[in-house]
Amino acid sequence: MRFSASWAAASTKLPLRNCLQGRAGGASCHAEVPPFSMKPIHLEPIDLAILVVYFAFVLGIGFVLKRYMRTSSDFFLSGRLIPTWVAGLAFLSANLGAQEVIGMAASGAKYGIMTSHFYWVGAIPAMVFVAIFMMPFYYGSKARSVPEYLKLRFDEKTRALNAVSFAVMTVFSSGISMYAMALLLNLILGWDFSVSVWLSAIIVLLYISLGGLTSAIYNEVMQFFLIIAGFAPLVFLGLRDVGGWSGLQARLAEVSVAQGFAPGALTHSWQYMGSASANPMGVEWLAMLMGLGFVLSFGYWCTDFLVMQRAMAAESMASARRTPLVAAVPKMLFPFLVILPGMIAMALTQRHGVSELSLPAKPDGSLNYDLVIPLMLRHYFPPGILGLGLTALMASFMSGMAGNVTAFNTVWTYDIYHAYLRPKASDSALLWMGRMATVVGIAISVAAAYFAAHFNNIMDLLQLVFAFVNAPLFATFLLGMFWRRTTGHAAFAGLISGILAAAVHHGLTQPHGASSLVKGGWLGHVVKVYPSEMAQNFWTAIFAWSVCFGVTILISLVTRQLKTDEELTGLVSSLTPRTTEEGVVWYQRPAAIGAAVLALALILNIIFW
Repeated sequence: MRFSASWAAASTKLPLRNCLQGRAGGASCHAEVPPFSMKPIHLEPIDLAILVVYFAFVLGIGFVLKRYMRTSSDFFLSGRLIPTWVAGLAFLSANLGAQEVIGMAASGAKYGIMTSHFYWVGAIPAMVFVAIFMMPFYYGSKARSVPEYLKLRFDEKTRALNAVSFAVMTVFSSGISMYAMALLLNLILGWDFSVSVWLSAIIVLLYISLGGLTSAIYNEVMQFFLIIAGFAPLVFLGLRDVGGWSGLQARLAEVSVAQGFAPGALTHSWQYMGSASANPMGVEWLAMLMGLGFVLSFGYWCTDFLVMQRAMAAESMASARRTPLVAAVPKMLFPFLVILPGMIAMALTQRHGVSELSLPAKPDGSLNYDLVIPLMLRHYFPPGILGLGLTALMASFMSGMAGNVTAFNTVWTYDIYHAYLRPKASDSALLWMGRMATVVGIAISVAAAYFAAHFNNIMDLLQLVFAFVNAPLFATFLLGMFWRRTTGHAAFAGLISGILAAAVHHGLTQPHGASSLVKGGWLGHVVKVYPSEMAQNFWTAIFAWSVCFGVTILISLVTRQLKTDEELTGLVSSLTPRTTEEGVVWYQRPAAIGAAVLALALILNIIFW
């Protein structure tokens, strides 16, 4: 598969109103976009030098830390010696991969400021909940992974099911990051898509197999600051070009009207959510609050071992509980770094001046939103600054892919290999298997990268994967942690039912304009057409969570709890001693910090209402 200038040439010119991916547009329309040439970005020596120094530094960290990887605990959990601020930034950066930077920018172009809900509704409340309620169970149980917690709380079969489903999800997510990286290398160097995929895979393989989780964590902290340094100038230059926030609102009002919506539909986050047909995301407030704000959000932040692994590597319980709260503060500000570029790109695409950036069209005529960030970097940054921006983008790729790979190798080694294949394996054998699992995980990710190419917005695909895996898992965790009556048989049956419910819902529905069975309708009969892929994802998650929740309760009522209260101590809320905070000043207590974080998120929602 090759991405080239033929994207633009493949589209015939019809009115822009027919194709800007709103309710009037679809995958079969063709955008009237200015002629666009996918010529490689010309890098000056200073840009290449910045990139080379970055890659040398990344690999150098791995080589330095390799000598400290003596045990499996060192490789998979960093010996639980990571300071709070480092764990907090790594907790955030593990989620700040290329799929977020590129995907959120793409969603900003496609859906406007409503994309901020993925932060202010779909992240911050759940991160506070994790810190206050969930982390005492995870850290206190001394579980090495989320599936291992499920074994302690329920039974082996529940652990096995989650381990397998989570392993599949991580390699899919890693493949999405790889796909994003391949797009970037194609744009920068003009390389073939396949060459770019395999090269990016080798780079990540080297630095993770050397230093394990510690290498990933310290690289993620460095990448956090690189992303800020690389994207802040991009937002500043873009806003200056469109006339500030007021100028951006005026231009996007024209885009919104062209799509068939009210002028402010792209620049107001809540005002047009009374009806799914009134906003470009095609989501009403109930689907937003239940689908994203509750099921997908809490399902991801409360159960995803990718981020939990960073908090579980913290040096103490207090540090582990503060880790998500430390991450929440910069998290709520990231919409201004990653969503605004997409909105700016869409405003510039609407204008047809030769000097302005224009998004290219894919062969089916829809705009390729995933190219927002690379094109804006080329459009705005001069030599030197361009190298910094591209390094920031590559850093986001490294962060996301490495996070998924380290989570995959831990779950595979502890929860599949050690649990079922070689229960008596020595610690050195586990360390060796962890490195081999890194190789296998990256190889599977390569296949997932080709699958991701079917979507014009990788965030749509990512939320679909979360709907299948995290949504039912959150229902299981919620009942398991707060209802001691929940049984192992019920948890297992509930997870299976939730995943099947997601599959059935996806197989019977499609987003508007879908041209591939990958996007739904594969059961042969479409009973519901959603306005967008994201709306379909939210309702898929709601169905999966609801079915899992209901089935788990019903089966728990008719099956016997096999674990004693002593076995459930530290795993169930009512049987776990409360964490004492005597002697801790009020502003260092998780509840107080969490309340302040929620208040700030509420203020941001009101400002952009």
